[in-house]
Amino acid sequence: MSVRDRWLLPEGVEEILPVEAFRLETLRRQILDLYASWGYDLVIPPLIEYLDSLLVGSSHDLDLQTFKITDQLTGRMMGLRADITPQVARIDAHCLSQRGGEGQDLPVRLCYSDNVAHTRPRGLLASRIPIRIGAELFGHAGVGCDIELICLMHDTLKLTKIEEVHIVLGHVGIFRSLVRASQLSLDSENELFDALQRKAYDEIDTFLDAQIEDDGIRAMLSDLSRLSGDETILTAALKSFEGAPSAVQKELQELEAIAKGVKRRLPNVSLGFDLCELRGYEYHTGIVFAAYTPAYGRAIAQGGRFDDIGKVFGRARPASGFDADLKVLARLSKAEFERKQAICAPADEDQSLDAYVQELREAGERVIKDLDADTLSSKQLRLLGCDRRLVRQAQHWQIESLGED
Repeated sequence: MSVRDRWLLPEGVEEILPVEAFRLETLRRQILDLYASWGYDLVIPPLIEYLDSLLVGSSHDLDLQTFKITDQLTGRMMGLRADITPQVARIDAHCLSQRGGEGQDLPVRLCYSDNVAHTRPRGLLASRIPIRIGAELFGHAGVGCDIELICLMHDTLKLTKIEEVHIVLGHVGIFRSLVRASQLSLDSENELFDALQRKAYDEIDTFLDAQIEDDGIRAMLSDLSRLSGDETILTAALKSFEGAPSAVQKELQELEAIAKGVKRRLPNVSLGFDLCELRGYEYHTGIVFAAYTPAYGRAIAQGGRFDDIGKVFGRARPASGFDADLKVLARLSKAEFERKQAICAPADEDQSLDAYVQELREAGERVIKDLDADTLSSKQLRLLGCDRRLVRQAQHWQIESLGED
């Protein structure tokens, strides 16, 4: 690599410069403060772990997205995390399971904000090192858990001032139950799953006609592929699946209860349904939800239920959660993140000056020392982010606005 190319970064890997870093960090702190106000405690899992722990309960896609390396101390395979949820599940299952007694089975609320690394970008212009920020609740199997997390996701996006947010609900269990009733082979299930994700309706109907003899199940799977839209979709689903297996009825009732709970707490929320949304099918076990905006072609936040993910760590618990890419939220945000201008202080060796500078900093002001002994012009000081300077008036230091050169 030549000297002129040494500044190049890998595709999908970017630096965050001061203005954007300030915007990101301000937003991160605001969101984490929001989570803290809901009772979610911050955890910081390690960037790298043994691979067999890192990929617990994950999909094949996440395996492909994970950078893998060999631990030089043990010879075991390690991975740079591509998702934080398995790590948080380990923390709940192992590190926080020692409370014992009456605290053993209490719900645990955890949140996080940190980088992950992807071998490939997940979409056009997507970063390979996104900053995932999210919240997860372990130990509660009822719909109240999912309602809380959907509302918290909504409040997260409200805080960022992203416009025209639309939340879509689905339930992977409905498809699972219908496939189980159809007795499709694993290969056939995968083929149908792929067609559903592409919403290839003609292909779906051809497949169902050839593979499923039961007219009722065939019709339900065909309806499932088309049940996507506004709140009237839930009513249509309840009618379409009147004769469905009891498991499907239970999952629809659960979805209906969650939708009603969300609308009760957020009466003005834009809510929709997509019953063939099977994102994270290998990973999620029930309700799935995502938030969209017309300004972005993919989900800006997403989550769902992933019960028993901690089983391999010795503690199977119901769990639900969501996350988002902080970089995407900051880019779409309409919030103002105005960085306070600084005060320039001279380089004088003066105890009273040092004391005043310390007092200003403790009060929240940014104070920059002029290390060049007052040789910087007002224009240069403005380029450094200063709009005021400290000057001596008689025996005291005072703040005055920068004049023109």
